[in-house]
Amino acid sequence: MNQTNTLDVRALLDSRPIGTYQKWIVFLCFFIVVMDGFDVALMGFTAPALQKAWQWSHSDLAPVLSAALFGLSFGALAIGPLADRFGRRKVLIACVAVFGLFTLLASAADSKTQFIIYRFIAGFAMGGVMPMAAALVREYSPAHRASLLITIVFAGFTLGAAGGAFLAAWMIPSWGWQSMFYLGGITPLLLALFLVFTLPESLTFLVHKGGKQADIHSIVERCAPNSSSPNTRFTLANHTHQTEQSANPIATVLNPYYRFGSLILWSVYFLNLFLLYLLSSWMPTMIKESGMNIQQATVIYAMFQFGGPFGSIIGGWLMDRFEAHRILSAAYIFGAVMLAAMGLAGSGYYIMCLIAFAVGAGFNGGSTGMNALSSNFFPVYARATGNSWMHGIGRIGAILSSFAGAWMLNAGWNFSHVALFLCLPALLIVILLCSKYFHYQKTNQAA
Repeated sequence: MNQTNTLDVRALLDSRPIGTYQKWIVFLCFFIVVMDGFDVALMGFTAPALQKAWQWSHSDLAPVLSAALFGLSFGALAIGPLADRFGRRKVLIACVAVFGLFTLLASAADSKTQFIIYRFIAGFAMGGVMPMAAALVREYSPAHRASLLITIVFAGFTLGAAGGAFLAAWMIPSWGWQSMFYLGGITPLLLALFLVFTLPESLTFLVHKGGKQADIHSIVERCAPNSSSPNTRFTLANHTHQTEQSANPIATVLNPYYRFGSLILWSVYFLNLFLLYLLSSWMPTMIKESGMNIQQATVIYAMFQFGGPFGSIIGGWLMDRFEAHRILSAAYIFGAVMLAAMGLAGSGYYIMCLIAFAVGAGFNGGSTGMNALSSNFFPVYARATGNSWMHGIGRIGAILSSFAGAWMLNAGWNFSHVALFLCLPALLIVILLCSKYFHYQKTNQAA
């Protein structure tokens, strides 16, 4: 007679070190995010070449830069609830394939309107990539390593952006701006095909949704060999603050317990993306106009992006060991101090490169840490929605940054003025993070 036993998959994953199969999933998500970072930042390092090729003014360039950002915002808001209903795997693969296709099509655009449409659709698909990747990594990670693993994956975003900037400095002068869109389109299409055969569904999501026991058993055995049998009944511990209908992730994100945290996360990510995207979209142009050549401006921008992986990994490691809100606050304070120093550094090329790396470590590291904070805050049945709504509402800040950057340049602001101005949202982020920390410390103690 076969004996049936019960196994809580969340407790199992939390009780073990991360295994080879989980590392493989983390690696796949990392590479997905690398390509996402490359394509999202694509306009930043091709903007000067596009502006020259098509004789665009700063005002002409602003809607082109913001088209993908509009798409990112709408895509994140729409795709998150779909992933909480239908699964992370299908949605993530579809997003990668669509943004690859429309990035490739943008290389053949013959008008500004056509270019904007292609970038919007690509951005819509990209809006689902980072929230889904964060949810999938969190759901395969031991709790005591979740922040580090999420930030390692999200370091891929800035690595993709930085690598793209270095490639742009080499490829655009030789083969034109179109070459960057060929690379940014074909690679994700091949990646999506590969993921069809290699990327599994979230284990905890399958258990929550009552997936096939045989499928769950197969994944459990890959993560933790010999921990279950074909007769094992797999469970997932209920969350303390589950809503009446946990199948409704939007209701969870907005319920009395999560509402305050959701509002804080949205506000922080809004400010975070406003300052990051203003720097990412306009830094090469602003530095070029300050007197440096386009190659120098591109390398300084690349150093800013390249600092992100360093800051992300250090920040994630610290977030798993110390209070996460305090670590993130320290990252934004450090970024603000370094940005002010960069604005005052003058025209020294090498010192600008060094400080740009430090600014990227602070701000890009803080940004990836926010994804770990969000993924650890929301429960499994609303995690994709919670993550994606933070991204979607936060993207409004990225959209506004494109127009704010154009306004600042048209008003005669130089890089020093912009850098000092952007210290203000960084400090406001710190205040908001502290308010969230103290609110839930008080709420949880009262409970």
